[in-house]
Amino acid sequence: MDKNPTTEKKYFFDKPVNVEKLLKVFYALCGLLFMVDFVIHRHIYTNWEKLPGFYALYGFVAFVVLVVVSHLLRRLLMRKEDYYDVDE
Repeated sequence: MDKNPTTEKKYFFDKPVNVEKLLKVFYALCGLLFMVDFVIHRHIYTNWEKLPGFYALYGFVAFVVLVVVSHLLRRLLMRKEDYYDVDE
């Protein structure tokens, strides 16, 4: 058996072709779910929920807000790199 340390094991996502295929599947799935939104019956409570694609937009906005808040919290709570170093 070849024990050459320079030969690395190739994984599925190491090939850009496989990543592109996976992204195409995700995009197709997102489009399909958006189209299904026009067909299924929803039990709505507010008028905003009548908008097509409301839940996708709501989820996207919630994600962006989460990222922005986490960025602000990081600035507030972050310590210096040498926080645990002993100063003697």
